[in-house]
Amino acid sequence: MATTTPNGVRGGHAKHGGGSAFDGGAPMTHRQIMEALSGLLLGMFVAILSSTIVSNALPEIITDLGGGQSAYTWVVTASLLAMTATTPLWGKLSDLFSKKLLVQISLLIYVLGSVVAGLSQNSGMLIACRVIQGIGVGGLSALAQIVMAAMIAPRERGRYSGYIGAVFAVATVGGPLLGGVITDTDWLGWRWCFYVGVPFALIALFVLQKTLKLPVVKRQVKVDWSGAFFISAAVSLLLVWVTFAGDKYDWISWQSGAMVGGSVLLGALFLLVESKASEPIIPLRLFRNRTITLASLASLFVGVAMFAGTVFFSQYFQLARDESPTMSGVLTIPMIGGLFVSSTVSGQIITKTGRWKAWLVAGGALVTAGLGLLGTIRYDTEYWHIAVFMVLMGLGLGMMMQNLVLCTQNQVDPSDLGAASSVVTFFRSLGGAIGVSALGAIMANRVTHYVKDGLAELGPQGEALGHGGTGGGGIPDLDKLPVPIRTVMETAYGHGVADIFLYSAPFALVAFLVTLFIKEVALKSSSSDAEAKTKEAVAASEAPEALAAATAPAPAQAVASEPVTSVASGVAVRGVVRGSEGAAVPRAAVTLISPAGRQLGRSVAQGDGSYTLDAPGAGSYVLIASADGFQPQACTVNVTDEPLVYDILLAGTSGLGGVVRAADGGGPVEGAMVVVTDVRGDVLATGTSTEQGEFAFAELVPGAVTVAVNAPGYRPIALPVEIGGQGVTRVEAELLSGAVVRGVVRGAAGLPLTDARVILVDAAGNVVATATTGDDGAYAFADLDAGEYSVIATGYPPVAGQLTVTGRGVDGHDIELAHPGE
Repeated sequence: MATTTPNGVRGGHAKHGGGSAFDGGAPMTHRQIMEALSGLLLGMFVAILSSTIVSNALPEIITDLGGGQSAYTWVVTASLLAMTATTPLWGKLSDLFSKKLLVQISLLIYVLGSVVAGLSQNSGMLIACRVIQGIGVGGLSALAQIVMAAMIAPRERGRYSGYIGAVFAVATVGGPLLGGVITDTDWLGWRWCFYVGVPFALIALFVLQKTLKLPVVKRQVKVDWSGAFFISAAVSLLLVWVTFAGDKYDWISWQSGAMVGGSVLLGALFLLVESKASEPIIPLRLFRNRTITLASLASLFVGVAMFAGTVFFSQYFQLARDESPTMSGVLTIPMIGGLFVSSTVSGQIITKTGRWKAWLVAGGALVTAGLGLLGTIRYDTEYWHIAVFMVLMGLGLGMMMQNLVLCTQNQVDPSDLGAASSVVTFFRSLGGAIGVSALGAIMANRVTHYVKDGLAELGPQGEALGHGGTGGGGIPDLDKLPVPIRTVMETAYGHGVADIFLYSAPFALVAFLVTLFIKEVALKSSSSDAEAKTKEAVAASEAPEALAAATAPAPAQAVASEPVTSVASGVAVRGVVRGSEGAAVPRAAVTLISPAGRQLGRSVAQGDGSYTLDAPGAGSYVLIASADGFQPQACTVNVTDEPLVYDILLAGTSGLGGVVRAADGGGPVEGAMVVVTDVRGDVLATGTSTEQGEFAFAELVPGAVTVAVNAPGYRPIALPVEIGGQGVTRVEAELLSGAVVRGVVRGAAGLPLTDARVILVDAAGNVVATATTGDDGAYAFADLDAGEYSVIATGYPPVAGQLTVTGRGVDGHDIELAHPGE
């Protein structure tokens, strides 16, 4: 008889150890899956890269195209808004048309938008192209997961999902830095930020055409075109009003009234359409759940804070501190580091305790504090102050972003899991789009105000310059300005960006207050639909002790006994309980319960893993299996008048161990921090290496994980590891030393010099790093490769010197600066 294979269970007619199956198709081999997955991974890499690569290149792009602050923010907002509005639509279309065709169409849309964006002659053309890019990226983001679900059976999907996590990490971290490097490279230029993803997209098209063969499985759905149009139109009109209010027209004017009124009307029409739509883009019934309502509201305000950091930091470092696009990406690492630390620590503790609200509340407080402190920075604020403030903000964002989705998923019915998660994500993206546009408009006004005040202080000549070209949100080219005016501009941008952070702090405060009212419910111990249904059924059971009997491991003496059942006759349900490697699992407890939670049958697997029990008759039942050293599994089985054969696969718990060594032939590294995360980024285990450099973790679920290792004086690394189904998987981590160059800048009298600028240049002539000395005259550069470098010191007539960096570096490279004749 034909059945639907639930998570963790495969019917007796399927081959064990075989590949995954398409919907209704034959099983795929591992090679076929990897070939098709390579095209999907390239597509996802393109989607994520396009969203992050322009962040540090934007100041130069907008300056080159003659755009202003409103254009700057709309380049980000347009893509974000298009992606937000179209992502659910692509999901609906995948139920009507070929998923493979839709992936290829979204790739072609992305390629078209990217090529034309690279040819943009003005900011308006670039914004239009970013909308096209956003539509394509929305399709790639949605369809990649949908195609994987259609291509790989649920119980085997975790085996391959680690690759997507790795691609996501590489594109997210590498995108801004790659964009900065491309912009700083004279023979490339910023236009290649848009071209660089095109070859990957074309290769992905070719690979998908050759390797991906999906059947077209249609179901009756109705795409909510009207809902998507009205929500996009309402938000867009509101963003246009915020962008131009106070510049093109007054805040209180007939234009403002028309736009705000039109946005409210479009929003009301959206609510009306959604209330009547059979399959709405945002199911309004979900908001009857208090947690979803509050989490969505908090996500809306968190989105403002999150995108404020990623978008406006690049302007601060490039326009207020005269850093290159590449260095502006490097200087934001403290925020990324704070986010990483908070995600790992909070994830580890939440996993152990099941409690999450304290982290959510603490995250709101930290984001509010971080933004408030960032509101005090100026163009000449010491960088370590800014770094501390960024760390606070990153810590808070790391605690809030994932846990807002987590608390939502934990309190909804399994059938609403996808819809509820997408609603929270939708509001976060919506908050980001609104925040970037509104804050960008405010920043344009504040910068113009500060420039006017600064130029007026320079005297009549400065006052005659008015707003210095910043009126209407214009962005000046600082390299072409004389020093006094340039200082005014840097001061204005430093103060203007600080105001943006200060205005963002109340939004974070609202998110913090909202989280206080979210009711904490301890996390469920299972995530699959079948397991969730089982828990609900048992909760409603007339015999609550049924669950204890169902999940309790069988006693050792029962191994040799015949299967025990509580139903004397009926339809036989039998099969074999196996581990992830295909080996039989003896002594596994297998229990059959009714939808109401009543125990109908219980069996203990024999030495060969076989079990047998009887169902009272045709119907739908829940089958539960558990054993020592394995994760319990639950599934829904549909029994007819014929005997049913179901083999059950249990995922075992395994160990992970290894050693951390120095890559340059040194011995073991003691005290290295080792962090193990799953494909979603959740922390599974942490620890430090011993004196022999060894580390070990027990009780880990088999599958793909990432092992991150870092230690003082070494460069951190991340290794993809596949944990086997049995035994201990061994890992060897080799850490590269990060060389250090340090010294003291002194004057002619031998006294340390303050505020001397020291520049480190590599053998190719590239600026590697810069530093400014403090009161002690000291400078330092860390995390350097071995090789030849030049050290240039300025502040007096510049002094340059050569040095060779090997091993741990050079300590004591002192520099003497003096005026001629001293």
